[in-house]
Amino acid sequence: MATTVALSSSLKHHLALGVRIPQSPALCRPNGGRVSSFRSSTLAMATPLEVCVKASVTTPNKLGDCPFCQRVLLTMEEKHLPYDMKLVDLANKPDWFLQISPEGKVPVAKLDEKWVPDSDVIAQVLEEKYPDPPLATSPEKASEYVCVITDLCLDVINCFVKSDVLQCLLCGSKIFSTFIGFLKSKDPSDGTEQALLNELSSFNDYIKENGPFINGEKVSAADLSLAPKLHHLEIALGHYKKWSVPDTLPHMKSYMKTIFSMESFVKTRASPDDVIAGWRPKVMG
Repeated sequence: MATTVALSSSLKHHLALGVRIPQSPALCRPNGGRVSSFRSSTLAMATPLEVCVKASVTTPNKLGDCPFCQRVLLTMEEKHLPYDMKLVDLANKPDWFLQISPEGKVPVAKLDEKWVPDSDVIAQVLEEKYPDPPLATSPEKASEYVCVITDLCLDVINCFVKSDVLQCLLCGSKIFSTFIGFLKSKDPSDGTEQALLNELSSFNDYIKENGPFINGEKVSAADLSLAPKLHHLEIALGHYKKWSVPDTLPHMKSYMKTIFSMESFVKTRASPDDVIAGWRPKVMG
């Protein structure tokens, strides 16, 4: 059943925009350039979906390091949807982009002739509009999972979990926020490393009992939201803290290895240099 989301006045404003943007110099190709995914099983669409994402700050004409942009691209990849990726220099936003996204944020996707902001909303619309293959997390799995990991709180609430698990979502752990806390920490004894280990340990236990993915045997929207954040965690903590997920969490490490090796993830991941550059202001600031 499709989940209904109450749209804010700001979001309604975004949805009402019908701004046209310049076509990319080239459509994305699987083997280079601005990569757009086309799979042989894609029959439902004649025109690629347009999606604005962060451009690399280290390499011209490459995807940048935004995990929310990757989440949207992963969703399109897993649903076998062709897309035309518009790379946006967030340090020098073009006028056409600011007409689409007055707040200057990515991702923004064109769906049903309207520009839709926010990865949560985009993922929901894609699930409703293109339900095959389904990426929704089953209510049963969600009820088990959200008590453990609510780094995905907004993602799951807005997209794929019934509202009766809202309180459960709000009281759980937060991998992404504890990662950021540890990354920014200057005091080794402030407890931020242990807080992150606690969250990863909880996830390790969940995957041990329910894996290999959050929803069981098949990848789901929850995985596509979490995976880019874990990718940032691995690269940023490795670079700035010389830290990695410990061997005492084998199921956590196996999950990361599995999802990072997926074709869709490899095609949409940010380069390590971009991830390192993206987190530098928070670490050095």
